[in-house]
Amino acid sequence: MPLVPSLTTVAMQRLSLTSWWLVECWPQVFNKLIRRYKYLEKGFEEEIKKLLLFLKGFTESERNKLAMLTGILLANGNISASILCSLFNENLVKEGVSAAFAVKLFKSWLNEKDINSVAASLRKVGMDNRLMELFPANKRSCEHFSKYFTDAGLKELSDFARNQQSIGARKELQKELQEQMSRGDPFKDIIAYVKEEMKKTNISEQTMIGIVWSSVMSSVEWNKKEELVTEQAIKHLKQYSPLLKAFTSQGLSELTLLLKIQEYCYDNIHFMKAFQKIVVLLYKADVLSEEAILKWYNDAHVPKGKSVFLEQMKKFVEWLKNAEEESESEEEEAD
Repeated sequence: MPLVPSLTTVAMQRLSLTSWWLVECWPQVFNKLIRRYKYLEKGFEEEIKKLLLFLKGFTESERNKLAMLTGILLANGNISASILCSLFNENLVKEGVSAAFAVKLFKSWLNEKDINSVAASLRKVGMDNRLMELFPANKRSCEHFSKYFTDAGLKELSDFARNQQSIGARKELQKELQEQMSRGDPFKDIIAYVKEEMKKTNISEQTMIGIVWSSVMSSVEWNKKEELVTEQAIKHLKQYSPLLKAFTSQGLSELTLLLKIQEYCYDNIHFMKAFQKIVVLLYKADVLSEEAILKWYNDAHVPKGKSVFLEQMKKFVEWLKNAEEESESEEEEAD
């Protein structure tokens, strides 16, 4: 495939051209050649990877132009984001060449595509969780990454990286939580661990109760028969109610849990008839309050299974309202 080396050779030779020519003309040349000769596509990407390994051989001006060109090629889909792995080269990272190059590259890319498109391209090749590797190990933190790219005018990329780290932290936390539950660790130890991790990773209680619910519900193999799964669920949730209670100290957390229960029962058809019984159990276990249940019933529910679940809850909600009225009446008489 003789054309591939010549393409990158030409690119290196022409980096001295004006940025306008580089941005407007060369991407079109590469695009037309690759479309015409499809076999060049993979070879071209490999040559770009090799080229990026030798960034120190270019002047700063040439690196900036190459970064702009690479960003446009990424936006056009001529190459995949896997070429970024070359920027994780230890020497390039150590001298700050990788990070500086990435700034120009992402600016060029984001000038052509929005952050959602860029994020999708990164995820496709597993680069979404590796951006921190643009920095040396002692600077490989979300805070440093965020400041560096925000100061460079790439707040969108900083926010994306922060969100990815948060997702990664939540996945690791859920994995560890499930392992602790499978080992049968005491609830007090699990709760202490989770609360410590919440502080470290800045995870809110509303987010945490969703993770705990998912972990609790995935820690058992459910019966496939609808008439048996309700009894199994009640027994299982009664056991884990102290764990759920530890992360519903706020009204919003209770509402979040109610919505998670609603979505779970809708998505798992065998649980459709179990919804009301689960809610009543958690109410009796002081996991869910009367206020949260009434709020969910009146206006905070989601469309999934709405008519079925509201009908299931109708009598219990009426009982709650009557109990509330009686309580208010007794208080008035006492006054």
